[in-house]
Amino acid sequence: MRNDVGIFPAQAEDVSAIAALLAPYAAEGTVLPRSEENIRFYLPNFRVAKIDGKIVGCVAVRDFGNQLFEVRSLVVARDLHGSGIGRMLVEHEIERLRSRLTEWKLFTLTRTPEFFVRIGFQLVDRTLFPEKIWSDCAICPKRDACDETALLITSCN
Repeated sequence: MRNDVGIFPAQAEDVSAIAALLAPYAAEGTVLPRSEENIRFYLPNFRVAKIDGKIVGCVAVRDFGNQLFEVRSLVVARDLHGSGIGRMLVEHEIERLRSRLTEWKLFTLTRTPEFFVRIGFQLVDRTLFPEKIWSDCAICPKRDACDETALLITSCN
């Protein structure tokens, strides 16, 4: 793990950098597209990883209510893949949940399930998350041919 990375709540001045970081991954279908307006609206959900003040990664955690949360918009600058920044971002969010709640469930839908399994997530059936299906999957262009795997980690893990 790198020790020169800081994880911070995203600020209004980070919106353009987050959008720029997400754009190439959205273009290839790794994450859902997010406009600057959308990022600004959901800014409290975002955390950013910075090295020397530069944003090199981000993650958002959506609260669906009833202690159900989703990891989304997780990306790291391509030149830093494999450096542990993605793991740091996800583990930071897990620690935030542990510090605030007794019981919680954190899920993700991803094309890289092995990354999340290494952190402690377990493979599950996506139908466990109807809230996600109703809100995002219904409007996703890949809804009829989804190539993502559902994974879950809970306060019981």
